[in-house]
Amino acid sequence: MTPALRLVFWETTKACNLSCKHCRAVPQRALGPDELDTARAFELVDQIAEVGRPVLVLSGGEPLFRPDIFDIGAYGVERGLRMAMATNGTLITQEIAGRIRDAGFSRVAVSLDGARAATHDAFRNLPGSHARAIRGIQFLREAGVSVQINSTIAKHNVAELPDMLDLALDLTADALHLFMLVPVGCGVEIAPTQMLPADEYERVLHWFDEESKSCPIDLKATCAPHYYRIRAQRIAEERSRGDLSSSFIAPGTRAKAAPVLLHGEHGPHVSALSAMTRGCLAGTAVCFVSNTGKIYPCGYLPVEAGDTRAQSFKAIWGGSPIFAQLRDYDALEGKCGECRFTAICGGCRARAYAATGSFLAEEPFCTYRPDLDRTAPPRGVDIDVAPADMHPHA
Repeated sequence: MTPALRLVFWETTKACNLSCKHCRAVPQRALGPDELDTARAFELVDQIAEVGRPVLVLSGGEPLFRPDIFDIGAYGVERGLRMAMATNGTLITQEIAGRIRDAGFSRVAVSLDGARAATHDAFRNLPGSHARAIRGIQFLREAGVSVQINSTIAKHNVAELPDMLDLALDLTADALHLFMLVPVGCGVEIAPTQMLPADEYERVLHWFDEESKSCPIDLKATCAPHYYRIRAQRIAEERSRGDLSSSFIAPGTRAKAAPVLLHGEHGPHVSALSAMTRGCLAGTAVCFVSNTGKIYPCGYLPVEAGDTRAQSFKAIWGGSPIFAQLRDYDALEGKCGECRFTAICGGCRARAYAATGSFLAEEPFCTYRPDLDRTAPPRGVDIDVAPADMHPHA
């Protein structure tokens, strides 16, 4: 049975005004000749709408380099899709913010990779980019657009995490999503020196989970599927102490996606953009469309599942052998193949591929030892997922 399509990332262009150290793309300064034109873009939207009603995230590069980006957004809304945008924020003016709102985008994710300007600007390779991104966020909020802040976490900014959360609150963002660095694209060059070690990943994710209990905005860790194993373990410990207040469903039971209340201009509202998911969704609920129309499991896993120039999106989503492998949890290797938390974690398939050349190998940045934990619940947890993440490709 083909799983429901919940989230599609479309790299609308590789063109960008920045040259970020971590970016999955190697950016160019102008629109490429092989990128989908407006007519092909509308056709892609039609094909996605034929499969379901996912959130469609228009990313890049920098999506605002495309002069037709507002037309694409409005067309997606017309076809019944929930449209979002992932941008570096530096090109957003008051006028652009208004056009984003008028096109019907449900949310805009803006990347901030440091609470301090010097940290962000060095990572983004553009002096002043931090201030311009913050001004872009302010224009969006003034226009009434929901804003999510994405922050790619590595050694350069991990100490600024508490300040990043304070900044997100000060900017009245609806969400702060942490993206744990994946060594692909430009990130391959900085990975050895910037990747957090596995024990530091655990510390960061424990801190993030603790903050999420009282934070008034949506907090989510992405490209860190073992966050869900950590949450399950912590909640099991809390319940063993008699604390039954946790909203997350412990492994071993059926869990429904739990929507999060966001506080927008018109009061709390339930958003499908902010909900509980499982760990790695690559090829199972999520896919990535390149700037030339090729399909991948996610933006960080460079294994082609199909090409929309040769096949329909529906045929690729339902029939790709790559997707079939990713949907078979029993195919996972190493400790991921033995782990009892597989159904809520799954390990990052992109990191496994980067480390070993196999996307079925074990997650290399996880400290959990399934062979030492015989108290964990059995595999086969049944969890419904809902979209929540907009990757910081911009």
